[in-house]
Amino acid sequence: MRTILHLSDLHFGRTRPDLLDPLVTLAADLAPDLVAVSGDFTQRARRSQFVEAAKFLDRLRSPWLAVPGNHDISLDNVVVRLLDPWGRYRSLIHDDLSPRHEDEEVTVVGLNTVNRYAHQAGRIGRSQLRAIARSHEANPQKTLVVMMHHPPEHPVGSTKRLMSHSGKGVEALVQAGADIVLSGHLHNAHVAPLTAAPGVLLVQAGTGLSTRLRNEPNTLNLLTIEPGHVRIDRYAAFEKPVFEVIETAWFGRDLSDQNAGWEALSGMAPVSVA
Repeated sequence: MRTILHLSDLHFGRTRPDLLDPLVTLAADLAPDLVAVSGDFTQRARRSQFVEAAKFLDRLRSPWLAVPGNHDISLDNVVVRLLDPWGRYRSLIHDDLSPRHEDEEVTVVGLNTVNRYAHQAGRIGRSQLRAIARSHEANPQKTLVVMMHHPPEHPVGSTKRLMSHSGKGVEALVQAGADIVLSGHLHNAHVAPLTAAPGVLLVQAGTGLSTRLRNEPNTLNLLTIEPGHVRIDRYAAFEKPVFEVIETAWFGRDLSDQNAGWEALSGMAPVSVA
């Protein structure tokens, strides 16, 4: 069994300051095997905002893995965005834009889906997915978790533009043997098998700290992963500065059938889309 605390869209520079300490405390109390942050550490990619984000990461007791989001490259400085988009992220967060964590049970890999030429819309790199597939072939029995900022599929009602080549990206995720995808970007929590690939479970986090809310509170996810089973506890903070579990979802899959998709287990409903 492995636990992953999934955070996203922290947006330092536009946060609720009263939630920072409670989030650090929750992460310490849960003591996950890994903290996974699916991008948008900052609001405007300012150095001061990256410094705040780095201080937050330094306070985490668990190992962490992160990928950048579209807000982690400059919006208003086009020269920096085109010539050195990752400079501040690399120097203050992590030099690796496609990081990897592996233990005896799970492999977690990050994909950089940020497109410097289109600030909002992302894109998925086929070369990255091919590399994941090759590396996963040696240990196919492990649960493969792929983390990216932009989701490969949007829930019904989303008004944001879907990332480029998302259909081909989903096909590549299946070919790579991905079991779970962690993403953010939309500031809405959502958990469901991908429509075009039910063997891949999409787990999307809302914003952990930002005041840029979209019809739901600040949220984060705790995944408990076992072979063929995933439990997702959704934590939320409302006006009171404390994160509490508000919903739990269980999903299962028949590992003896390679074509079997994830299904919500009886008695438990998937985390709802706000």
